[in-house]
This record gives sequence, C-alpha cells and structure tokens, in this order.
Amino acid sequence: MNAFAYSASDTALLVIDPYNDFMSEGGKLYDATRATAEAADFDDNMRNILAAIRAASIQVFVVPHRRWRAGDYEGWLHMTSSQSGVRKVQLFAAGTWGGEFHPEFGPQPGDVVVHEHWAQSGFANTDLDAQLKLRGIRRIILVGMVANTCVESTGRFGMELGYHVTLVKDATAAFSAEGMHAAHEVNGPSFAHAIVSTAELLNSLPRAAR
Repeated sequence: MNAFAYSASDTALLVIDPYNDFMSEGGKLYDATRATAEAADFDDNMRNILAAIRAASIQVFVVPHRRWRAGDYEGWLHMTSSQSGVRKVQLFAAGTWGGEFHPEFGPQPGDVVVHEHWAQSGFANTDLDAQLKLRGIRRIILVGMVANTCVESTGRFGMELGYHVTLVKDATAAFSAEGMHAAHEVNGPSFAHAIVSTAELLNSLPRAAR
C-alpha cells in the first residue's frame, strides 16, 4: 500500500502504550520486544516521526493501556491470557516507574492523552473516538506497542468507525518476528488503508516538516 499526502487539518498520530515497561531498558516487557524493536530501528524511527509530526502541526494522541491497580480484574468472568499476564506482573503499575510514560515517546504539551483501555483496542470503552471527531480528524496514523495486539486492534476498530488507517510498520514492535509478520503482512492489509515505512511516511508529510 502506498503512502500519500497527510495534512494537519484531518490527520492525527496515535502513539499506543508508550510506557517505560515497554520502551525503556529495565521495563518489565522491554526485553520481550527488544529483538523486533532493534530490527525495526524502533527508537530512531519514533524520534523522527514524532519530530516531523509535531513540525507539521499534526495532532498527537497518546493512547495508553490501563495502568495496573490493586483489585484490577477481580471478579471478572472472562480474562484473556494477556490480561492474566498483566495481573501477574502488575504491568504498567500506577505509581511506579514502569507505569510512567517514556520520556521521549510519551505525551508532550499540546498532546491529547485519552482514557486508558482495558484490553487491546484504544477505542473500546475510551473517549478516543469522541476526541478525534471533535477535532475533525478523519485519518489516523498508528505507532507504538504491540504490533499484533493493541496497534492492530486499535487500527481495526478505527477502520470500522470510518477512519482512514495508516500503519507504520517500522515504528512498532512485537514479542516475535512472527507477530510483526502477522501484523503487517497477514492481518494489516485486511483493515489498513496504508502500510508504510517511516521513510515513506516522512515523505508524505508537508514539506516543511521533512
């Protein structure tokens, strides 16, 4: 899928789950995603994208997972294996370093931080759809963690809601190369309108931002 021109009037960048537990050395899942992140050059690509997006005056949305709190998931009839894992390791625990946003990839002044999602989609049970619509956003660009879970689920849900969805395949990571392949080569084409590299995305931003 080919890139095209994006504009500040109707485009937003969604940065999904930019927590220290994922993106900072020493985080609880940093080592689990490290191999695919390094293979994709994730850190440098995120830096370049965020700088260019902000230079283009495109709105940044931070789409965070639920920070673990004592009592979470108690009494639930149906928990996924991922949610059981979150509960076991207390992932993104509120009030801890791991539950803080990555200093570079987390929110900056002017960014919109939406309500935390409990499972995988940044739209389900949050205010993301309302926040986008209130700003006239029709196109969403997705980066962050994890490629074949929260990034994919948010993109798929966004397509169902009528948004134009772009996946940036080298500005995300997963727990395995197979997860990355599934996200971008198998599942992504069924819902995303564009699947691009960081270089392709940057070339499609307003010239002043390049």
